Amino acid sequence: MANQLNVQVVAVEEKIWSGEAEMLVARTTEGELGVLPGHAPLLGQLKEPSQVRVKLAGGEQLTYDVAGGFLSVREDGVTVLAESATAALPDAR
Repeated sequence: MANQLNVQVVAVEEKIWSGEAEMLVARTTEGELGVLPGHAPLLGQLKEPSQVRVKLAGGEQLTYDVAGGFLSVREDGVTVLAESATAALPDAR
């Protein structure tokens, strides 16, 4: 599908998640950044600690707690390369 973004979330030791998404939101040292398909290429340093949110088709969202690392946006997608990344626990409300 043309309006999808190829996303990879990778930690030093393993690939955490990869697939197609509508949007990725990450906090860099420069501020929060939303990446949609067609976003201009960039390289950003992830704020430490922070979260990366992957918004999937149908409204589902995956959230990862990340420590250190970088966000790389290219024409063919986006890669989050973190020192560590784990699935965030849902809010206890």
